[in-house]
Amino acid sequence: MTTTNYLACPTEIVEAPVGVVWKLLTNISGWGSFFDLRVTSVEPPGLAAKGQRMLGETGPRWLHLGGSFEYTLVDETHYKLEMDVRLSLGMTVHEALDCVPLEDGRCRVNYHCNFGFPGGWRGRLMRVLLSRGLKQGPADSLMRLKRAAEQEHRGRKAEKGEA
Repeated sequence: MTTTNYLACPTEIVEAPVGVVWKLLTNISGWGSFFDLRVTSVEPPGLAAKGQRMLGETGPRWLHLGGSFEYTLVDETHYKLEMDVRLSLGMTVHEALDCVPLEDGRCRVNYHCNFGFPGGWRGRLMRVLLSRGLKQGPADSLMRLKRAAEQEHRGRKAEKGEA
């Protein structure tokens, strides 16, 4: 049995249009290029779709956690994604991301991570050992997404000869 024991909800303003961020988020096979994640497979291949599953590894350097990531919601109209993540040792994460278009070609990305741990001593120990990463991990992931989107946007502007 898994219980939700920790919630992290970082938010960032991204200096890129919402479409640039959305393109990065819906190409799950490319997540390893900006998230701390090694993608090993994506089924079915292609852009995000409800039920699409990615297998990969994540976690701190000293503990690589294998896991599966499955899209449970893909709402292109409102730029919302949700996924369930199942990691090694019984840890789970329900992730929800939404992108809000702002003026001047910017957007705000909200990232909600509901971490769950197995019951008993094993879950308590995991929470203690990973406590620092529970807060820093989602914030770091969001910062990596922000940098990738802004770099992509600058590259597109440069190709078009814009300032």
